[in-house]
Amino acid sequence: EVQLVESGGGSVQVGGSLTLSCAASGFSFDDYAIGWFRQVPGKAREGVSCFTSRSTYYADSVKGRFTISTDNGKNTVYLQMNRLKLDDTAVYYCAADRIVMGCTSWLPPIYGFNYQGQGTQVTVSS
Repeated sequence: EVQLVESGGGSVQVGGSLTLSCAASGFSFDDYAIGWFRQVPGKAREGVSCFTSRSTYYADSVKGRFTISTDNGKNTVYLQMNRLKLDDTAVYYCAADRIVMGCTSWLPPIYGFNYQGQGTQVTVSS
């Protein structure tokens, strides 16, 4: 059974940092692209970042501030978020898609992923 379990969300002030974690089970990172997308109520999902062994993707809105990394031994993917802005407030979801797609599933418009977690709230306040 595939599971993606996010943790690390919370509240932080503008300019602060948070690190999200996603513990994955039931599949190998060798076979899937893994990453994060976010959603604000009433808005479209936004692909934030994706990782494969061949490529890394970041949305323009987070480039230079967010860093994705993986620990294959723990089957965990992380999202280090620095210099957070008010616009970063959203529910962040961990997602995985068959690696044949690369990170294209994270490009707009997002249609969906093979797997996604339950989401973790990130709230940035002034």
